[in-house]
Amino acid sequence: MKGAWRVADVRVAEQDLMARLPEGTLMQRAAAGLARRTAQLLGGVYGARILLLVGSGDNGGDALFAGARLARRGARVSALLLSPERAHRAGLAALRAAGGRTTDEPPSTVDVVLDGIVGIGGKGGLRPEAAAVVEGLGDATVVAVDVPSGVDADTGAVPGAAVDADVTVTFGCLKPGLLVGAGAAHAGLVEQVDIGLAPRVPPALRVATRDDIRSWWPRPGRESDKYTRGVVGVATGSATYPGAAVLSVAGACAGPTGMVRYAGAAAEYVKLRHPSVIVTGRVAEAGRVQAWVCGSGLGTDEHAAAELRTVLAAPVPVCLDADALTLLVDGAMADVLRARRAPVVVTPHDREFARLAGEPPGPDRVGSALGLAAKLNATVLLKGDRTVVAAPDGTAWVNPTGTATLATGGSGDVLSGVLGALLAGSVPPVEAAVAAAFAHGLAGRRAAEDGPVTASDVADALRAAVSDLTRR
Repeated sequence: MKGAWRVADVRVAEQDLMARLPEGTLMQRAAAGLARRTAQLLGGVYGARILLLVGSGDNGGDALFAGARLARRGARVSALLLSPERAHRAGLAALRAAGGRTTDEPPSTVDVVLDGIVGIGGKGGLRPEAAAVVEGLGDATVVAVDVPSGVDADTGAVPGAAVDADVTVTFGCLKPGLLVGAGAAHAGLVEQVDIGLAPRVPPALRVATRDDIRSWWPRPGRESDKYTRGVVGVATGSATYPGAAVLSVAGACAGPTGMVRYAGAAAEYVKLRHPSVIVTGRVAEAGRVQAWVCGSGLGTDEHAAAELRTVLAAPVPVCLDADALTLLVDGAMADVLRARRAPVVVTPHDREFARLAGEPPGPDRVGSALGLAAKLNATVLLKGDRTVVAAPDGTAWVNPTGTATLATGGSGDVLSGVLGALLAGSVPPVEAAVAAAFAHGLAGRRAAEDGPVTASDVADALRAAVSDLTRR
């Protein structure tokens, strides 16, 4: 697992470390890492044209000291000081001593721009002067220093003009704003430079790795049978939307369970596409399962509501998606939800989230997801390019494998199916949601290799993605 820490916690860790180190050591470590990554990006430093955008404070100092290191290796380094009277004095002296210079306007040709305008403490968008400079950079390659200027390091909010970085070199530890929301898009490729920081507190945001997913994903043993591996029930689809049933069952079949039971009006379609699945017409007739998936294409009529109530009454984990979420909005299911002791996972996209929460997710998507998780006492999987998983206990995860190709009708049906299968395989709800999003993202990427993607393509790619992901 990787972690991302909020600015206040990073500041405390920095103070702890600086108290044990000679003055300036931390900045020199950061500058060395920044210069090294910039050199790698350039391929060759000698003769390269580098522009430093330098604001006030330590962020500008990092850029200036990195520029000095690159100038000593033969780069032609210019620094545009956006607050000349507040520029880091030692950094500026080092740059000039190394042969760098200051400039009043960006050179006509630049190979790499280092964005040292605003650091992790910055709030609000770029000031007009800085915004005008950034706008004029055109297609220049941009390396952000710690965080792209104009991005809120804690939330990923971008309230105004901001730097669009190709690479962000962040120091010590990841920051949530580089991983979620609009900030993730502005950050580009994020690379972490170790400067010795050790935050005292748990991370504000967690990021699963392949090793995490591999360790969570159940595998059959020698003594396993189809029942001990888990049985997942799928209550999705309708006569109007049979495809939702087929897709959610496909997701469930790619999961770790030994059996899938389908209950719903699309039974004939499911049986035709997935002959190994046990089909019935109603949830009450399905038999014993270890988890339920409910909602995709179910409809919102009285029959659908009755099926959802039956699912919620079962003493097993449930994954609720799409129409099931709509049926929760009016509060008619509140009594059943309050009576539940088994876990609930909800998987809204932004519009469904708005109906459940009473307002859309704000610029702080992690905070919004955590708020809904506390309100529902459920795990919330908030879909998006960087899907967020939030738990009622205040922990939050972001999925690193997301891709815009998954923004296609029915893709979420596949996701809910594999999530339900993980729940039925006895994976705890948060880990199940994180693992499902991770595998689903990999399947989307794999499907995109062959061209435009449909949900059926994602479903077809999921089995191979899971195989690659879980291979020892």
